[in-house]
Amino acid sequence: MKWFFLGFILSITSISQAQECQHIQPIMQKLMANHTSQNTYNQTLENRVIDQYIKSLDAGKLYLLADDIAFIHKKMTGSYASLRKRDCKFLSEIQAVFQKRIEERAKFADSFLKSLKAVDKTVEINLDPKAREYSKTSADADAFQKKHLQLQLANILITDVKLDEAKEMLKRRYARAIKFAKDKKDDEIYANYLESFAHSLDPHTSYFSKKVSEDFRINMSLSLEGIGATLSSEDGFTVIQQLVPGGAAAKSGQLASQDKIMAVAKDGDKKFEPVYDMDLSDVVRLIRGPKGTKVNLKVLRKEGSKTKNFEVLLTREKINLEDEAAQITYMDKKVGNATKKIAVLTLPSFYADGTIGGRTSSKDVRRLLVEASKKKIDGLVFDLANNGGGSLDDAVKIAGMFFKTGNVVSHQDTRLADIDPTVYYSGPMVVLINRLSASASEIVSGALKDYKRAVIVGGDHTFGKGSVQQVQQLSEELGAIKFTVGLFYLPGGKSTQHAGVHSDVIFPSLLSLDDFGEKSLDYSLPPDSVPNFISKSAYENEGPSRWSPVTDEMIGVLKKKSSARVAKNKDFQKIEKDISEQKDKKLIKIADIFKDKDSEDSKKREKLKTMSRDERRKEYLESAEVQEAVNIALDLAKEIPVVYAGTKSLDKDLAN
Repeated sequence: MKWFFLGFILSITSISQAQECQHIQPIMQKLMANHTSQNTYNQTLENRVIDQYIKSLDAGKLYLLADDIAFIHKKMTGSYASLRKRDCKFLSEIQAVFQKRIEERAKFADSFLKSLKAVDKTVEINLDPKAREYSKTSADADAFQKKHLQLQLANILITDVKLDEAKEMLKRRYARAIKFAKDKKDDEIYANYLESFAHSLDPHTSYFSKKVSEDFRINMSLSLEGIGATLSSEDGFTVIQQLVPGGAAAKSGQLASQDKIMAVAKDGDKKFEPVYDMDLSDVVRLIRGPKGTKVNLKVLRKEGSKTKNFEVLLTREKINLEDEAAQITYMDKKVGNATKKIAVLTLPSFYADGTIGGRTSSKDVRRLLVEASKKKIDGLVFDLANNGGGSLDDAVKIAGMFFKTGNVVSHQDTRLADIDPTVYYSGPMVVLINRLSASASEIVSGALKDYKRAVIVGGDHTFGKGSVQQVQQLSEELGAIKFTVGLFYLPGGKSTQHAGVHSDVIFPSLLSLDDFGEKSLDYSLPPDSVPNFISKSAYENEGPSRWSPVTDEMIGVLKKKSSARVAKNKDFQKIEKDISEQKDKKLIKIADIFKDKDSEDSKKREKLKTMSRDERRKEYLESAEVQEAVNIALDLAKEIPVVYAGTKSLDKDLAN
């Protein structure tokens, strides 16, 4: 089975238990054979693999020494030949060195923390690994770790934890790091190597183990079978962050946010497996299971100064992940003596259940657009901010809902077009983006911009991921591979690779502080272009589905009005101030961390942790970015007429 995927970066963390050394080299060959450009193993590629493997072990340059890096280079040079002989000894030897360094850092941390009486607030530290070399000696590593430990302590202390308790928490973190390193099995070590190899081809080529492949399917389909709870790992504990409305956990009335799951008994039996210090993904797999089966949980709850231990027996159910589904909200805004209705349609991802008749983002968006048309909205904000991509097929269908018919995207000499002549919304339209809008989001926003169908607003540009991946199933035990097969091109002929889609109207954004996006990733493909392939059939000038193209003059007016509002907006003023202060800031000052504890931003972050789904949605819709997008939609409504197709016609199309 194979299908095309346009998504953000997915990190691979583990590999099937059936994975053995003998499988590594054939999987590498399959990835190279299918990749758009990296088809042979050579010295350049080997150097990339080595660099990526070192990053997978110690990306922050906290553990390994310069001599260790030289040792790893020596051991991994010529490793392809070793793998062909089914010899993975070099990986075990490297892991042994890494484990030794973790143990050394843990020992130093224990000694330093015992003698530490207070955090030195004058400490400044540069955490950017690109700006630092690996420590040459243990003494150099000690000097950096002293600063790093105090930074970690500061981040714990601002949560109102006492110093002694904070020190114990750090010691336990190091103890867990040692345990994970010691417990790491050969198949997990091989997983790290395969991950490094995949990312040495380009940032979006990956290997999916059997377990990860299942997680990927769940993310794309927006449904799973389990208890309906969002979990996190905190200091070795599995903590319930939120209960999914309508899920088994919420309906039981026995569980609450911040409860700690201490042990799990599968299928409702009494043989509990402790989950303290267990990897969160493994805890999730223990709890997850087929609909109708039972799971028993041992739970720890803090009630004031006391703790309560109890058991909960739950029956697993099918859960729809509604937080990740398309949502629409209507806002009534006073404009002079009139009231205008603006719809904000938020799409977090381009999801698609691969089963026949399964849920897809295009079906959900189409349904919401029909609903919006019935309400006779005056303008639409299509919110693709933070949308990392997903299904190519759904991206093409969704883009085509806003014009008659025509080309949407091209890849591998194939043009993908919308063939549905129905225009589901023909009125004024604004698309909200930021630098986290990637891939399929860039296809939709880019196509709508090329056809002058919408005004693009928000951050300066999208992520810049203009490549297409294909997912191919291996054997059941070996999982699947995802490899890059080329670039995609917008109707105007440009690729979004590196540059992304640029906003017509730009708001201040903290994301612009960082060198963030595709062009900053290791080994990303270079951009190029093809001839223009815009379709004249997209333009509907007559009838109820006609729409008016956005002109440069309109954009000029919108920019001027938005700029005046942004200059007076306190939230945007604060963002601009933060950008100015952070722009050239290379060092983290511990004193600033303590100052931040009582800031409004810090209080807001803490408040968000305990908010319900509806409360988070309300908070988001009130943000400066969304409100300014709504204001631009109101301004655009003055420039573009609104014409509605009969709702009976839309209902008929929806049924089809």
